[in-house]
Amino acid sequence: MAEQVITGWRKWMMGIGEQCVFFSRFFRNIFAGGFEWSEFVRQCYEIGYRSLMLVGITSFIMGFVLILQLRPSLVSLGAASMLPKTLAVSFVREMGPVITAIICAGKIASSIGAELGSMKVTEQIDAMEVSGANPIQYLVVTRIIATSLMVPLLSIIGDVIGLVGGFLALNINDSISFTLYFQKCIGSLDFSDFLPAVIKTIFFGFAIGFVGCYKGYNSNKGTESVGIAANSAVVTASLWIFVIDAIAVQITSFLFYK
Repeated sequence: MAEQVITGWRKWMMGIGEQCVFFSRFFRNIFAGGFEWSEFVRQCYEIGYRSLMLVGITSFIMGFVLILQLRPSLVSLGAASMLPKTLAVSFVREMGPVITAIICAGKIASSIGAELGSMKVTEQIDAMEVSGANPIQYLVVTRIIATSLMVPLLSIIGDVIGLVGGFLALNINDSISFTLYFQKCIGSLDFSDFLPAVIKTIFFGFAIGFVGCYKGYNSNKGTESVGIAANSAVVTASLWIFVIDAIAVQITSFLFYK
């Protein structure tokens, strides 16, 4: 039993060391010459545009459902007029960024892990190294930077779509104009609500891209390892999202919401 614990602990520490080495290679290649702009733009399209519909549908449904769930409680307290403000603050601060990040972890991290894992299995990465190309700069740097940029943009778009869903849900039982609804939503938000949410989505995007690239780039030989890399990327990225979110909430509560 003790030997198994020691072996597991040793493997965990070795994994942390390998991730640190992988991060240092990524960081060094950011500032190396010959940035792959065409691949970066392609990854922004694949990560951002191809995920927009899924993020939009999910955000719309969550905004719609939140209004339906909040309305009975606020009406019983005589605070039905607070529904737009409550939805806007909760969605922009927490729900929108986390929902977007989880959706992207399931779609993007698994895609990157499977893509790089298959390239590793078919020895395409080894061929790039032999031919003198830089696989870290071409495959890893472009994907991590693209996810770090696209996830915040998707989160902002998802926030707007979620508020639209809330507007439609509110008009099922009540009647409020589109202009008044969004005036209440925007009037309830402050810069301290928007800035921390955007900053933490940058870290969410980095975690999704880094985990996907690390799991795929370091997958073992064999076709089975491709599925393992994709599955492990989703689980690990989702876990990191919740850890980062918990840390971000503590920091923002201390700095902005005291």
